[in-house]
Amino acid sequence: MQDENITNLGPLATLAGIWEGEKGDDISPDTQRSTGSNKFRERMVFEPIGRIDNHEQVLYALRYSTMAWRLEEEAPFHEEVGYWLWDKANQQVIRSFIVPRGVAVQAGATVAEDSKQFEIIAELGSTTYGICSNKFLDTEFKTEKFVMKVTIHDQESFTYEEDTILHMKSQDKSFHHTDKNTLRRVK
Repeated sequence: MQDENITNLGPLATLAGIWEGEKGDDISPDTQRSTGSNKFRERMVFEPIGRIDNHEQVLYALRYSTMAWRLEEEAPFHEEVGYWLWDKANQQVIRSFIVPRGVAVQAGATVAEDSKQFEIIAELGSTTYGICSNKFLDTEFKTEKFVMKVTIHDQESFTYEEDTILHMKSQDKSFHHTDKNTLRRVK
């Protein structure tokens, strides 16, 4: 019998476990605030933490962490921690996370319970699915929007594509900081 904490995760149920990806692509601002490209490997851990009663709202959650390393480097260049939440009554997938550069994001969307593909969004200024940054990032690399598309292929692999839209000081156009990878279950 499958664990109740996993079966109640709706479209997030498959993610419970440990995943690794070896062929990620990261397009981000380089040190001169131009376009940099990184190939990376990463590890994601999704741990079911069970039911969360939030007054009338009932959520089921995955605690997660992500670490990414440029290929051929020992030290990670990216890390984040947070939660993926499923609100069955309102059919909401919610991702709440913090990046240690000083950014907190709450992204979400309405998603069918049996969906194998979904997209979540956060926008600057939203009081529900929004973005908060430290003063330096708000001035120099203001995050205007975050979009993430997840495709669950089967029980053993999934793909994500992220687009973090930044406005960099002294640049006219928005910068699309993109990340994508296919991860495979290792546990």
